[in-house]
Amino acid sequence: MNYIEKNKEYIELAKSRIKQLYNEKPKLFIETAGCQQNEADSEKLTGMALDLGYILTDEKEDADLILINTCAVREHAELKALSHAGRLKHLKEIKPSLIIGICGCMVQQEHRKEDIKHKYPYVDFLFGTNMIFDFPRLLYKVLTEKKRHFFVESYEENHGEMVEDVPVFRKSTKTAWVSVMYGCNNFCTYCVVPYVRGRERSREMTCILSEVKGLIEDGCRDITLLGQNVNSYGKDLENSPTFVDLLREIDKIDGDFVIRFMTSHPKDATKELVDFIAESKHMAPHFHLPVQSGSNRILKAMNRHYTREAYLELCGYIKKVHPDISLTTDIIVGFPGETEEDFQETLSVLEEVRFDSVFSFNYSLRKGTKAASMDCQIDEETKKERMGRLLTLQQRISAENNAKLVGRTVSVTVEGDSKADPNVWAGRTEQGKIIHFPKNGIPLEGGQHVFVEIERAESYTIYGKLK
Repeated sequence: MNYIEKNKEYIELAKSRIKQLYNEKPKLFIETAGCQQNEADSEKLTGMALDLGYILTDEKEDADLILINTCAVREHAELKALSHAGRLKHLKEIKPSLIIGICGCMVQQEHRKEDIKHKYPYVDFLFGTNMIFDFPRLLYKVLTEKKRHFFVESYEENHGEMVEDVPVFRKSTKTAWVSVMYGCNNFCTYCVVPYVRGRERSREMTCILSEVKGLIEDGCRDITLLGQNVNSYGKDLENSPTFVDLLREIDKIDGDFVIRFMTSHPKDATKELVDFIAESKHMAPHFHLPVQSGSNRILKAMNRHYTREAYLELCGYIKKVHPDISLTTDIIVGFPGETEEDFQETLSVLEEVRFDSVFSFNYSLRKGTKAASMDCQIDEETKKERMGRLLTLQQRISAENNAKLVGRTVSVTVEGDSKADPNVWAGRTEQGKIIHFPKNGIPLEGGQHVFVEIERAESYTIYGKLK
């Protein structure tokens, strides 16, 4: 369904109401936590708000509408979002007309919705992940009805419509997120995503291709395709196109651009996908493949549906077909029942695969998941100690991997100024590695491709000079 067709009535009603309420264009402040899918959702929310008559502000104090887009993957992310919401109380007291909304994965959970409802009375409305495309209608009701609203429906009640041609506001004209599917069917025992994002729903390939072509025509050079498990793309569509089918069609598009994707589930990652990355014109030489644990016993308890041996075989094939590819992964430390032996098996996977980087997290109990009720929950001190050992090992491996790059010239996408030094550019290699290089008075812009000779390397950053 088209965005305009679905929301035509409420777009006009909301625009009219906004003009009645404000003498000048009202200001929107939006804060986003969590994954790239959340970032993509916030870009759509911002685009819709701008379409309705708002303008963006970087200052909460200036805002007429504040949206907090939340994450639920770990408790820390939820507590941080609630803390940020708590700090808005004084702004509401100073400016009673301020509208505060909280959306995203956290509020899709009934217990968090009730928390906000009773403990944060100054929050005006909530809306779940399956109602993002209804934003014009939701906002209109908030602007016209003098009461709080809780637009949160379970995915059993509302599966979440696939709405296309939504206005999107992207901060960069050179990089972009493109969602190819939503939801997840895997039900890993530690994860809330299937409950807060619903079942897998794929976008039609023609819609994705149209969006990607438009981005490339507008000068975008770095596009990341998003899905909780991109390898499941197309299973719910007519004729069941595969993710590789989609990539082949994107690869046929003319232009100077790079395609990335995340996230890939090991149980569904195929050799056909690996082969295509190696032979394609536009695919980045980077593969993010979450292993989560190196222990077969823990993988089974996590409901991951692959073994340590199968994972290692796949990584071996990836490196054989594409020796220069960057392999990265996710690891959970301290899953319920994880023994020291289990943890050592995880460390040995790091040693064998030699990932370029690892995104590691202490296990976070998620209410409603199977793992939350498992016996043998690991104490925080043990998690912290194991995490320290894992990080120490990976720092050494990353440093050794990066040291092999010294003396090579690599293609780099400029991201902007280095946070540490305004006289230095920061960018990323095709493999996704962070690189810093002196400006030397040379004007560049974000998204521009340049060549940099690597002079030295550390665990997380490499340094070089423009060629």
